[in-house]
Amino acid sequence: MTRRRIYTYGGRPARRNFTVADLIALKGTVRLCQTCPATEEEAAACEAVGIDVLNTSDADLPAVRAGAPETFIIADLPMTAHRTPDDIMRAAVRAAEIGADAVYTPRSLRMVEMLAKEGLAVQGHLGLVPRLSTRRGGLRIVGKTAEEAVELAEDFRRLEDAGAYAAEVECVAAEALAAINPLTKLVTHSIGAGSAGDVIFMFLVDICGESDRPPGHAKAFADLNSIRAHLAVERRRALSEYRHAVITGAYPDAATSVSMLPNEHQRLLEALDARPVFNT
Repeated sequence: MTRRRIYTYGGRPARRNFTVADLIALKGTVRLCQTCPATEEEAAACEAVGIDVLNTSDADLPAVRAGAPETFIIADLPMTAHRTPDDIMRAAVRAAEIGADAVYTPRSLRMVEMLAKEGLAVQGHLGLVPRLSTRRGGLRIVGKTAEEAVELAEDFRRLEDAGAYAAEVECVAAEALAAINPLTKLVTHSIGAGSAGDVIFMFLVDICGESDRPPGHAKAFADLNSIRAHLAVERRRALSEYRHAVITGAYPDAATSVSMLPNEHQRLLEALDARPVFNT
């Protein structure tokens, strides 16, 4: 894949698999994939296999950018970490400076507009916002009725008007997103909203089988939970055997100890006899 040459918000030359302009131009033509690493190791694995888009918290952004230096990254600005408009703006600018290509906020349209007016690429959140789920009557699918789907379409328009370029669309009836997506300019990131999204998003822990209670829209492509359980058993076994070896004198042994040079031990004993070092 051709890498785009860019300058980051922080003024550093870099390369990216996609730019915001690319994602907008590709809308409706190519389906991309997205996940959310939190460590440098996870991010490097994502970039190595060609995951198109990554998102991560602004706190984890430095590690994720280090692991995936050429992948488009959206920095999440957690609601409870950045509370006031000044806090949000400061965090967004800092994330862009570090190397985020866009920032994500589930906050109000006013906050989206504020960030967009500063020239930042902003992703909003539509459908079910889990932290605000009480407004929807709990954790549920949005847009299962035509009336609610029309209301959702209005939300898309309002987010567009606020200046967002994209939206995370969560837990929306598949047919509703399929009907709305061709009508909106927003790049849609579908998580539990069917296959009509421009970008399909799933949490890394769900992809890798690390969730004890994965959501209904998730599908595991590995079973890291079993591997972690096996590692935990092996760790306890190793520690127990180590303790037993120390108690019984089996460790350290000759193979794991270093000896003095030939004849030096005897010379040491003779020297200590001739010149006592310790008080008796």
